[in-house]
Amino acid sequence: MILSDNILSIITFLPLVGALFVLLVPGNDAVALNNMRRIALATTLVTFVLTLIMWSMFDPSNIEFQFVQNFEWIGNVIGYRVGVDGISVLFVVLTGLLMPLCVLTSWESVKKRVREYMIAFLILEMLMMGVFTTLDLAMFYVFFEGGLIPMFLIIGIWGGKRRIQASYKFFFYTFVGSVFMLLAIMAMYWHAGTLDITQLLKTEFPKEMQTWLWLAFFASFAVKMPMWPFHRWLPEAHVEAPTAGSVVLAAILLKMGGYGFLRFSLPMFPDASAYFANFVFVLSVGAIVITSLIALVQTDIKKLIAYSSVAHMGFVTMGIFTANVYGIEGAIFQMISHGFISGALFLSVGVIYDRMHTREISAYGGLVERMPKYAAIFMIFTMANVGLPGTSGFVGEFLVLVAIFQVNTWFAAIATLGVILSAAYALWLYRRVIFGALTKESLKSILDLNTREKVIIYPLLILTILFGFYPAPILDTISPAVQALVSNYSLSIGADLLAH
Repeated sequence: MILSDNILSIITFLPLVGALFVLLVPGNDAVALNNMRRIALATTLVTFVLTLIMWSMFDPSNIEFQFVQNFEWIGNVIGYRVGVDGISVLFVVLTGLLMPLCVLTSWESVKKRVREYMIAFLILEMLMMGVFTTLDLAMFYVFFEGGLIPMFLIIGIWGGKRRIQASYKFFFYTFVGSVFMLLAIMAMYWHAGTLDITQLLKTEFPKEMQTWLWLAFFASFAVKMPMWPFHRWLPEAHVEAPTAGSVVLAAILLKMGGYGFLRFSLPMFPDASAYFANFVFVLSVGAIVITSLIALVQTDIKKLIAYSSVAHMGFVTMGIFTANVYGIEGAIFQMISHGFISGALFLSVGVIYDRMHTREISAYGGLVERMPKYAAIFMIFTMANVGLPGTSGFVGEFLVLVAIFQVNTWFAAIATLGVILSAAYALWLYRRVIFGALTKESLKSILDLNTREKVIIYPLLILTILFGFYPAPILDTISPAVQALVSNYSLSIGADLLAH
């Protein structure tokens, strides 16, 4: 009973406890550094197990928030409020899954300032968990923006040659967008008299006010996702970030924008969401088509995968603003699936980067001769990224395309073109890196996956195929909450139409 009552608080703040233990490890010799790594790994593994326990106790048929804790905290305005519903629960599990993999990825590649690196990742995990579990709007802003700081440090200290420029660009873009959200949060408090998200979901905001609130939240979420054309910070951040940083960025941080649209924009500002839906569709098809074309001409593997992430987030925003069950279920499924696939793709790039210390596509070729296991795994994740049936990448895209066809066939047709383009750049990359003659001397001694790399990548491989053939665990968890969201949204729009 104690565990079920406090499980979200334990999941959220356990990484902070782990960070404190890492900080207290004496010395900086090899033994001390390994102890720091072990503490970080143990903390993230225990957190992941707790997220699975929480998911097993979660009742999908109950559309209310579960595992709720609600305490007044600062001046009876800001409260410590946590809870999850069908929309947020799987993002908590996804975060829990990926963080131990990130620690393992950095085990050998990060040799400088290991203590600070592990602390940064553990604090980042705490802040990301907070985004998905908090039910207080002010605390959501703190967690949402707080994640900028450890990610800024991870890119700026442990990144590549142009890490300083990339980290400042990342910070500037995301911070400026969120200033507007802070103003909107203040306006919502003045209107509703509360920052409790459960109460705000029941509050009807005036139509004129909704427009400005929607735009303010959009400024923050569009940059965080990132939507085209607010994506300029992402390719640089990915290229310069260490491998684990790229995994977190693509698999979790990008999902915060989509989660924000689902938690705030659609249910709290339904009239504005309906009004701006076509605007979002235009940006979404722009992301799908334009960034896919840009991906086709990239010479850096990481940058190509980064642009593919922007294209896939285009499907997510399109699905969300169809405001029907297929679209929103497809968008959430796509976000979860993209967490596995994009994380695995960046991990795969990290494998060959650790050996060759270059991400240039032209530096590779013929790897299948020396790395057959790596070639097979990279092929499966490449196919999943394209959306091949039998992989989790197919399910989300298919649901979104079905949904958008019901809303607007022109947008659907252009989005379908994006699927073809994604196949073009993904297969082009695979052919250049994996196939061809093994002519470069530097590649003739390259080694296949080691045990640690298999331990990291195989779980994501299993999940990608499992949810491709059997998506029910995800869809059954999210479906009741999505249906309730769509129903409330339709009622709000319908009431507004009747009023006019």
